[in-house]
Amino acid sequence: MNPYHLFKYVPLSVLQVVARFAAWIILLFPNLSITRTININLDLIFPALSEQQRKSLVKRIVRHQCLTSIESIKSWAMPPQWSIDQIVEVHNKEVLLEGLANPKGMLALVPHLGTWEMMNAWLNQFGAPTIMYKPVDNKLTNDFILEGRARLNATLVPTDSSGVKAIFTTLKQGGFSIVLPDHVPDPSGGVVVPFYGIKTLTSTLASKLASKTKCALVGLSCIRRSDGRGFDIYCYKFDDPNLYSRDIDTATHVLNQAIEKMIEPHFSHYTWNYRRFKRVPGLSNPYKASKDDLAAFIRNRSVFDRDKKSDL
Repeated sequence: MNPYHLFKYVPLSVLQVVARFAAWIILLFPNLSITRTININLDLIFPALSEQQRKSLVKRIVRHQCLTSIESIKSWAMPPQWSIDQIVEVHNKEVLLEGLANPKGMLALVPHLGTWEMMNAWLNQFGAPTIMYKPVDNKLTNDFILEGRARLNATLVPTDSSGVKAIFTTLKQGGFSIVLPDHVPDPSGGVVVPFYGIKTLTSTLASKLASKTKCALVGLSCIRRSDGRGFDIYCYKFDDPNLYSRDIDTATHVLNQAIEKMIEPHFSHYTWNYRRFKRVPGLSNPYKASKDDLAAFIRNRSVFDRDKKSDL
């Protein structure tokens, strides 16, 4: 038996206690990869943070990341209805329903925000989406994830040209697909546009699909409630005409701005240990850069004025 199946028998509340304890352990070792990546990301986008603000924010981010990881494993181990039952409230559901009714299809844009795996079962109630899936290196983990997702209505396609073609066909037929719009692509699959004020390589997949199909674009996130009892789903209507621009730089930049607006109210729920900025002009990979080079880049880049609506 795959050892991950043991998660099926442990209550979610107990797993969440374990996750919070794991976060406490991680925070004792600031040089771990997870905390180092979070700190570099915060240095890049919020260089003016005080030390106290930074420590408080890192603490919340690590805690949410540990919770998201263990909740995702639990959702894969359980029947789909279990995940559906964890959803307490859906905000702006009419936006999703309108998108699903679009005869040109709907593209659900799900960034690395909150416990998106918990939302998959709920979203699959509305049809059979086409979703790209990249196998993970560990066979036990990969088999476990595939088994969990096989219980859903989704059609899994590879992260290559055949997968893109399958998504395009689904949209042309009026169906819907789910894309992570903020993953770091290969250089051939992206353009360099700002994200949180940092010019970085950004995937063009969603923007190209939108331009070619004129499908509805709906942002979705699944956020843990502040009392820890269940999750809320948030639906965002992406209707800026520039999202459909044939100028791929314009479309991708506007999409990044829309994703930022999704992140802002739930900033610490974003997966900031994800190396989103690993291809930055003038710095290359900040996660491998020397401290001096990173400090010089942050010091010399233009000041990015933005409305701080996040939960800093």
